[in-house]
This record gives sequence, structure tokens and C-alpha cells, in this order.
Amino acid sequence: MLWLNGAVLFCSTCGIPVLPNVNTAFFKLSAILLLCLNLAACGWFGGDEDEDEFADLTSEEQFYRRALDQVEGQNFRGAISTYQALESRYPFGRFAAQSQIEIVYAYYRNNDLEAARAAADRFIRLHPDNENVDYAYYMKGLSSFTDDKGILNRFLPVDSTRRDPGRSQESFNDFAQLLALYPDSPYAADTRSRMVFLRNNLAAYEIHVANYYLERRAYIAALRRGQYVVENFQGTPPVADGVAVMVEAYLRLGLNEMADTSLELLRENYPEHASVDSNGSFIIRSEITNPSLLYTVSFGLLGANWVDPPLAPTTRPGVSGSDQIINSQADPAQRRSLLSILTFGLFD
Repeated sequence: MLWLNGAVLFCSTCGIPVLPNVNTAFFKLSAILLLCLNLAACGWFGGDEDEDEFADLTSEEQFYRRALDQVEGQNFRGAISTYQALESRYPFGRFAAQSQIEIVYAYYRNNDLEAARAAADRFIRLHPDNENVDYAYYMKGLSSFTDDKGILNRFLPVDSTRRDPGRSQESFNDFAQLLALYPDSPYAADTRSRMVFLRNNLAAYEIHVANYYLERRAYIAALRRGQYVVENFQGTPPVADGVAVMVEAYLRLGLNEMADTSLELLRENYPEHASVDSNGSFIIRSEITNPSLLYTVSFGLLGANWVDPPLAPTTRPGVSGSDQIINSQADPAQRRSLLSILTFGLFD
């Protein structure tokens, strides 16, 4: 209800001033807009809709039954609202814990994956001894697993191994925690299969990074990535690629003995690898991406995008550079005179 006090119109529900008593057209239009906003704030446009939605539910069981019916009817948004209302009205009821675990599934099916992870975390924290806590760990890992795919994968052939592995690593860790705590869980078999898939993807991501470093001639960084794959992802297909990266990095660095050792490992374990020819020799790439400035600023329309980098020298100096400096300083014949130093080398 609205009431007038002098030149100002007030809302009797909340006491908020609605509009001034003015006559100009401009202020009348502004007053109408303010009136709509205030009426919405007072609940005139359905502010009590949520209350009316559950007005016919008088018991905790009725709330729970409605939520189940909404889940079965694929109305996950409605089920989320019902589960939330159930918990707010009956926080210590007999269906409270069950609704907290079932809302995780509702969030997941509603594609609200961040909320699903948060709800699973909350259930684990509040009910660590509940019989369904393994399901919470599983749904937490599954939410990260699904989130890693991204919405583009539904429409475009996106290579997930080239994307940021953050979600994959989170999912792998959540699944690993599930298997460590509940190895006999009914979700263990599916969890192991997903972990194998995630592990292969994480290893493939490291190989992509290693190849990127090779293309940028950052050979030590590429070598470290290849070694990391070989040491931490045994049993995955990218291990062979990791050994090949090590061979090429060693060759580029001129460490031929270590390159030969890695190549022998590659021949022995992966003789059919693409980097090994029919004679057992290593096929080193001849073109490495090295975009010129012209190529970059013209978005690839002009300029070159590759070079043929030479291999490092195969012979190494007899002594290190520091030894050479020390020896040269120790030799009196090679010392600079004071005159040479003062005249910056013009006179000796």
C-alpha cells in the first residue's frame, strides 16, 4: 500500500519513499521508474514466490520426496532449490545428510561443476564417517574431470592434451585420494580407468611443452621435460616421445655420449618409434619453428617461420673456460702492462 506524506509518496510495507509529488513530464517518468524499482524491492512482483513454492510442504519427508521427483524428472534446478530449502528448514533432520550428498549430483547434472565440487567438499568435511563419503570423493573428481573437457569439446575437435592441465591434475589427485581411502569402493573401477586416461593426458601435455622448447631452441628446458616424463610417467605411451626428446636435446647440446645412451634405450624399448629409421639411426628434425618479426606482425602472411639450426659442436675444449682464464692470468707473458690498462689498450 502507498501513502502520501506532504509532497512525498511512501510505501507502507517498507517505508521507502516512492516518488515526489511533482508535475513535470520528466520527473513523472523518473518517478514511474523509481516506483517500479521500489515495488520490486517490496515484493510486489513475486518476492514471496519461493515461500509460496513450498507452502504445501509440511514435513521433511515431503521436501525430500519432491526433490527426488524433480531429479527423476530432469528438473535439476528445481531439485537444487528444494534440497536447499529442506536443509534450511530441517538442518538436523533425518534427511539432511542425504540431501547434502544428493545435491552434489543435482549440481553436476545442472552443469554447475564448481558448485558440485564445493558441495562435495562440504559433505566430506561435515560427514567424514558417512557411508556415502566415497561417493563425494568420486563426484568431486568427476566434476573436475568433466570441467577439464570444456564446452568447446562438445562442438569442436579440441585436443585436451594441449590445454592447461590444472583441472586434470586436480581430478587425478581427487581420484587418487578416493582409491587410497576406499580401495574397495564400488566407484573404484571407474576411477582407475579415468586415472589411466588422465595420466596419459598429463604425460602428453609435458611432451607438447618439450617440443615447444625444442622449437624455441631452449634445449635444456626441453631435456628436463623429457626426463620428467620418463621418470614419472612410466607405462604411458608418451614415454617413448620423452626419450626421443632427450636424444635430440643431447645432440643439440653436443652431449653425444649421453645422446647415444638415450638412443640405445629408445632402440631397445621402442624400435618402431617414428624418430628411429630402419637402420636404427635417429631422425633429427631439420626445421624448427623460429618466427621472424615480419612473420609475427603479419600474422603469418609474410616472412619465414622456420630455420635449420645446426647441431652443437661434437668436440669439446680440453679444459673449461674458467680453467683457461685462470691459466691465462697465471702466465706472466699474457698479463697486460700498466700502460696498456691506462690507455685502454692503445699503447703497450
